[in-house]
Amino acid sequence: MSPVAPGGTITIAGKTVSRIGFGTMRLAGHDSWGNLRTKRVEPMAVLLEAIRLHGITHIDTADAYGPHTVENLIHDTLAPYWFDMDVLIATKVGMLRPGPRTWTPHGYPAYLRAAVEGSLRRLGVEQLDLCYLHRNDPAVPFLDQVGALAELQAEGKIAHIGLSKVGPEEIDQAATVAPIAAVQNKLNRERPDDLATVEHCRVLGIPYVAYSPLGSGALARDGGAGDALEWLLGLSPHVAPMPGTSDSHHLGELVSALAD
Repeated sequence: MSPVAPGGTITIAGKTVSRIGFGTMRLAGHDSWGNLRTKRVEPMAVLLEAIRLHGITHIDTADAYGPHTVENLIHDTLAPYWFDMDVLIATKVGMLRPGPRTWTPHGYPAYLRAAVEGSLRRLGVEQLDLCYLHRNDPAVPFLDQVGALAELQAEGKIAHIGLSKVGPEEIDQAATVAPIAAVQNKLNRERPDDLATVEHCRVLGIPYVAYSPLGSGALARDGGAGDALEWLLGLSPHVAPMPGTSDSHHLGELVSALAD
């Protein structure tokens, strides 16, 4: 019997998954920068526990996490179990990592194509369930970036396209090129400054994935995780919080907080 999904379920990219997702950025270590060659056991265990023990079936990653190493970790952890797991693996492309604390948007179509091909190889799949444009690169026309992903979708390499760190205007622009399956923006109780986008997505029927729902851990102190996640869940059924951790105990606390 599968564990009950925390916070209920939501349909994203054609799959019914847990509203509470699992963000994998922290699995690469401090600053999401590391090769994970000698420290793979704990992050692999946390990822499996999220799915098998806690019923979390919405997994979010990016080629920039590590960079590249977390996608490899996900493959190596989950590949033996694909046959009995109904999970959504979402990844993101369009961000360079020149160094540990540096995140640089890079949205040239040729690069996005190469990045998607790399994610396919690292995850060991023929099609990405959900692929986000990680950021809008101001040096490249926005619709050229979305168009590159739309071409890959037409080729069958991407099933669904998402956008990250965007507002209503960009969502509407992108929708003229391809259907948008999800929007992923930063939102939490202490930074509720994206509610206009939340409402815009609700009207359009687009799931809104809230990253940093615990404010990088600040809202989880003194037992506040449950309240922070419940605030997001209470905004609307289309909002899906995406907390992340690299610690099994912390993961258990997050799930328990919702059950209290």
